Amino acid sequence: MYRKAFTMIEVIFVIVIIGILAAVAIPLLSTTSNDARGARIVHDLGVCIEDAGSRYMKSGSFEGTTQPGGNQTASCRAADLCFNFVETDSNGSLTVISDPAATSAQCQEAQRIAGQNMMATTHVINF
Repeated sequence: MYRKAFTMIEVIFVIVIIGILAAVAIPLLSTTSNDARGARIVHDLGVCIEDAGSRYMKSGSFEGTTQPGGNQTASCRAADLCFNFVETDSNGSLTVISDPAATSAQCQEAQRIAGQNMMATTHVINF
């Protein structure tokens, strides 16, 4: 009597193909995840810059917008992971500097994107 089933060779062949596909796909998914996190940080940086500009226009000071600690806005707290801010209230300039100590893959991606969009690497914004 003949039974219809897969042979051991066919099963092993399918397992090898699935292993090869997984070996290619998993690193790509991880890279995409870092890209997305980096893009989110850059978006937060843009919102932080807008918040700082609004606060400066309203009160003539950056007080509490970008300083660590204080009542820093949520977007600035997120962007502060990868960037440093230097405020100058006297002339209304906000300098955004890539933080060299931030070495995570998402921070490096965020700094790369921000650099391409001229949002960081010692970029001065005058309000």
